[in-house]
Amino acid sequence: MSPRTKILLAGVAAVAVVAAGFTALDGGSADGAADGIRLSPDDATLVADGRAIYDNDCASCHGENLQGQPGWRQRKPDGRLPAPPHDVTGHTWHHPDAVLFMLTKYGPSALAQGQNYPSDMPGYDGVLSDRDIVAVLSYIKSTWPPEIRARHDAMNERAGG
Repeated sequence: MSPRTKILLAGVAAVAVVAAGFTALDGGSADGAADGIRLSPDDATLVADGRAIYDNDCASCHGENLQGQPGWRQRKPDGRLPAPPHDVTGHTWHHPDAVLFMLTKYGPSALAQGQNYPSDMPGYDGVLSDRDIVAVLSYIKSTWPPEIRARHDAMNERAGG
C-alpha cells in the first residue's frame, strides 16, 4: 500500500470516528447545548463580534484569513491534524450548525465518544459563551460565497435545524 493511500485511509478513519460521535449526539448533547443553534451570517453586530473573537481566539491556528495551516489534510508526526481552513477550501461548511457549535464548544476529542482522537483543537466550554461561539461561526459563514451559504442552509434544513 502506498504512503499516500495509507494517509488517505487514516484520514477517512479519523473522520468516521468523529462523525460517529456527531451522529451519536444527534445534533445536541445530554444537556441540550446545541438545541436550536442557528448561525446568523447576516446579523452585522453578531458577525462583527464574531470577527473580533475569531481574531483573538482562533486566528492563531486557523489563520487571519481563515486559510488554516499548511498541509491540513496530513497528520503531523504526533498524529494530530493541522488546523483546517474555514474558508470554502476547507470542510467547515460540510457540517450543520449544531455540529459546528458542538465541535467548537467541546472540541473534537470530547466528541469522539471514547475513541482516541488526538487533536490540538480545544473545547471552548467555559472560555467562550454560547453566544460568542455562535458569533464566531456566524462570522465564518458570512465569508462564504452565496452558493456555499445556500448549500449549508439546505444541509441545516435536512439536519432538522
